[in-house]
Amino acid sequence: MIEKVFAVLVVAVCAVMLLRLALGPARQQRFDRFFLRLWHGLRARAIALWRWPRSRKAAQQLADDAIRRAREGRWEGNVYTPEQFKKPPKDKMH
Repeated sequence: MIEKVFAVLVVAVCAVMLLRLALGPARQQRFDRFFLRLWHGLRARAIALWRWPRSRKAAQQLADDAIRRAREGRWEGNVYTPEQFKKPPKDKMH
């Protein structure tokens, strides 16, 4: 079974290469650009699919951190003041 699939792939690649040779120089360039764009698009989609679970996990962690920081602050009407922006008490010694 795998031998037949491999043979079909080889025949298809050979047919595409033979077709490319039959084209003129301008059409060869268009043909090459088409397959190069196709290859880059497929590669980019495969990489995005491979990295999707990690990016989704990172996005969830960033959202959780933002929610946690928002809960720690203080809201006065429409104004949010984070706890980390509180000024330290004034030093009476100086």
